[in-house]
Amino acid sequence: MPASRSSTSHAPTEGYVFHSYGGEKYAQHAVASVQTLRRYDDERPTAIFCPDPHREMLERYGADRFFDHIEPLPPEHRSIVGFKHHLHRFKIFDRSLFVDADMIWCRNPDPLWTQLQAFPFTGTGLMRADHFFGGPKGAGVLLDMLLRRRRRTLRHFGLTNLPRVQAGMIYARDDDTTRAVCETAADFLARSDETHFRSRLDEGRSEETCEWSIAMAMSKLELAVFPWLQGRNSPQLDYIDGLTTHDDDFREVSCTFYTTPFIYSLRGIPSRDLRDFLFGLANQLPGLGDRMEVTPFVIHFGWLHQKEPFYDFAHRVWQHLLDERATPRLKK
Repeated sequence: MPASRSSTSHAPTEGYVFHSYGGEKYAQHAVASVQTLRRYDDERPTAIFCPDPHREMLERYGADRFFDHIEPLPPEHRSIVGFKHHLHRFKIFDRSLFVDADMIWCRNPDPLWTQLQAFPFTGTGLMRADHFFGGPKGAGVLLDMLLRRRRRTLRHFGLTNLPRVQAGMIYARDDDTTRAVCETAADFLARSDETHFRSRLDEGRSEETCEWSIAMAMSKLELAVFPWLQGRNSPQLDYIDGLTTHDDDFREVSCTFYTTPFIYSLRGIPSRDLRDFLFGLANQLPGLGDRMEVTPFVIHFGWLHQKEPFYDFAHRVWQHLLDERATPRLKK
């Protein structure tokens, strides 16, 4: 299913690509995300790939106007790996920025696009993944470390490094490179039994992750990740209660960013009391408490225990859209 291009014979097109499947609420989330994007960028086109019921819902409530392209998402691509291991099939713009729907835009993205132009293909991430990446999330990671399972995986596939990829934001410019990354990632996933990586299906999740396989593909193809944590220049930061301040509409957003990577990694601890205690302890130690207030281009509601504020926001956005349609306009 090759995607139709909207480019002209002039400058290459830049645009945002969303996707949705499952419940209709996920298409509604994409609408909410696009509405925040349009606060800062009303020129670059948007596209969404989705099943027919999602398209019909968007059209029924007039929400199709938020997308320049609404394209079909075939059944075999209605999953995380089904979509992100086939980005070459959905690269509708010459320079496509694939973004998840559970994101709120906080700044003018022009500087972000300027930086991304240097890459044929990239995803936000870190140069080096920690042992939890694709591995067990509990004490089992210690066994992986002691047995050097990660090193064995890399050696087995002829790799010398493993980056950390956060696939909520992926940029694709070069068609051949994009295809190569996707096909290589799909091959790595098919050979997962030869790696130390854990299937997320075994953890009770409904979908498999795409991130470690894309990371291995980018390592194999010698492609750089786009630095995820850049302080005031961060492309995206996680929404964390206690570290993120904002108004109800997320027009004014500020994130506390700790400059020591280990200290900032504590943000993932589910218990806010424990997290606040550890941050408070770091604040008392020389250098470890260094932090800044930043506004990233995007805040991402990627943590399962941190999604509720986004759900509330998306519900309000959708309800406002319905209220607008229900209220007749007065003739002048």
